[in-house]
Amino acid sequence: MSSIKRLIIAPHVDDDVLGCGGILDETCHVIYCGFDETGIENRPSKDERLDEIFLVKKITNHTHEVLDNLVNRYDEYKLIEQIEEIINDYKPDEVYVCHPSYNQDHRAVYNATMVSLRPHDKNHFVKRVFVYEQPHMLFWDNGGVDFKPNHFVPIDIEKKVKVYETMKSQVRSFRSPEHLRAIAKLRGGQSNCDYAEAFQILRWVNG
Repeated sequence: MSSIKRLIIAPHVDDDVLGCGGILDETCHVIYCGFDETGIENRPSKDERLDEIFLVKKITNHTHEVLDNLVNRYDEYKLIEQIEEIINDYKPDEVYVCHPSYNQDHRAVYNATMVSLRPHDKNHFVKRVFVYEQPHMLFWDNGGVDFKPNHFVPIDIEKKVKVYETMKSQVRSFRSPEHLRAIAKLRGGQSNCDYAEAFQILRWVNG
């Protein structure tokens, strides 16, 4: 299997767009940790989710795969096995993982990814690891773990908003396109550009 530059690990189908939509391109491979919402009322079907993913990919040209996990019931041990295998298969230069926040799936994915990225002689060593942010982190407690942005990437905000609006089932009032613009404007102001996405560096090894 060929190596990739960026591996983005998303607890849910929209998290990659909300946190990394500005950098999504052909160098990215996105892992959706699950979107089976069996038993949860008023949620889009699997087919609707897949249709939205493919519409997004027409804009971004990234690749993706979906893991077989049930949303809201993630098993960390199973996730560790899945994520370790993916990292060893793709050998990415960079890994992007969601902030743990207050969401149980986000915490499970973050914890499993941290275990999968530990230095180990049997695992591929990823030299650059980033945490990406989510809009809800500005509106509610982050589960006791602060997000400390220290890496900023200028983005085309209109492209990010277009990608987000393509995922119609995921657009919410508390993470509206206006909110995405406001957050990107804030991050741009912090990094001397018009709009940016912010990340927290967990590991950076030169070379």
